[in-house]
Amino acid sequence: MSSEMEPLLLAWSYFRRRKFQLCADLCTQMLEKSPYDQAAWILKARALTEMVYIDEIDVDQEGIAEMMLDENAIAQVPRPGTSLKLPGTNQTGGPSQAVRPITQAGRPITGFLRPSTQSGRPGTMEQAIRTPRTAYTARPITSSSGRFVRLGTALFEYIFHHENDVKTALDLAALSTEHSQYKDWWWKVQIGKCYYRLGMYREAEKQFKSALKQQEMVDTFLYLAKVYVSLDQPVTALNLFKQGLDKFPGEVTLLCGIARIYEEMNNMSSAAEYYKEVLKQDNTHVEAIACIGSNHFYSDQPEIALRFYRRLLQMGIYNGQLFNNLGLCCFYAQQYDMTLTSFERALSLAENEEEAADVWYNLGHVAVGIGDTNLAHQCFRLALVNNNNHAEAYNNLAVLEMRKGHVEQARALLQTASSLAPHMYEPHFNFATISDKIGDLQRSYVAAQKSEAAFPDHVDTQHLIKQLRQHFAML
Repeated sequence: MSSEMEPLLLAWSYFRRRKFQLCADLCTQMLEKSPYDQAAWILKARALTEMVYIDEIDVDQEGIAEMMLDENAIAQVPRPGTSLKLPGTNQTGGPSQAVRPITQAGRPITGFLRPSTQSGRPGTMEQAIRTPRTAYTARPITSSSGRFVRLGTALFEYIFHHENDVKTALDLAALSTEHSQYKDWWWKVQIGKCYYRLGMYREAEKQFKSALKQQEMVDTFLYLAKVYVSLDQPVTALNLFKQGLDKFPGEVTLLCGIARIYEEMNNMSSAAEYYKEVLKQDNTHVEAIACIGSNHFYSDQPEIALRFYRRLLQMGIYNGQLFNNLGLCCFYAQQYDMTLTSFERALSLAENEEEAADVWYNLGHVAVGIGDTNLAHQCFRLALVNNNNHAEAYNNLAVLEMRKGHVEQARALLQTASSLAPHMYEPHFNFATISDKIGDLQRSYVAAQKSEAAFPDHVDTQHLIKQLRQHFAML
């Protein structure tokens, strides 16, 4: 009696252990002997799909093609609080831009790194090229449907994910829907996914709505909300999520979706409330813990933020970003014994030069806080060695150079910072202040106007502009 395992069972065992390449190779050997073995075909298709599977609900890559060739007409001047393009119009319950840094899109930096979305689309071709393309997702990376009982469903997933041939996948889904007499909700969702990938948002919306009428599923609510976010209709997406919560009370992904939209609309108090609701349902939800911690940190409560980040550490998350945040919380909570050790750990765990640059930049802030300007100067220089495009480090170096009396060097650094990050108000304001001091009123006025455009509520900028206008009126 042979002790070897039956090949199909062995292949299935490889698949369960996520050894997808071994599974696919074994299925290929089985298909050479028996080309019409449906079980082997399905398992091979699933293995090849899982190798490259990305959760479509979370990941929404905005490439250069989507940015340059998007023909969807969206209102250019939306009402305040109804658009993700103008997040600053609905600043509710959060700290000002002077306290909490913002992204290029104009919304506060979130506490959790999410894949790039339509709402934070790059403004220029150069920024689009510079934008990192990630394939990470905040949801567990597993097949969201589990509908692989027939060869057709496995084949669709293979064409859509592995081959990335959306047109063929759409043709297959359309034929399958027709074959099922338009009664199978799963195929309607797949057609909607294809339309979404092709940028046909209104057609995708119709398919998802039709699928919801037949069978209410959490994933379908999430896909439809994603369509509304792409169409810049966050209020409609919020209403849809709330409808979903009526059907699926306490569903974490729906609560998290609402919190994300509120966060993107700059409504921090509502976002924090929904993240707390998420934690009531799932007290190990990393994104909710990180975002609440970040919110407390920027609300001048570093001790409370420290508790949330320590909780993440206890849960087994061990990376440079977490130790970086722990170091900052310890510093602002005046627990100096832990500050430097946290930053040392963050430096040792940094996965790339950009992360190391951020850690050195924060160490520079610690040095400024304790009054050691020479150490601060070295830290900001090291940040620039690791990341030559670190605008904040250029800005802070310029301030240190100005304190030493090196005016021209400071102005050059500030010009570099403002060209790298035009959305930041600090380099513009600092450049305007220096130019005003040395008598270059015209450049000072231009820079002050840029600072006001980046941060309209900045009082010092308003005072400077008023003062310059009085100067010009006297000429």
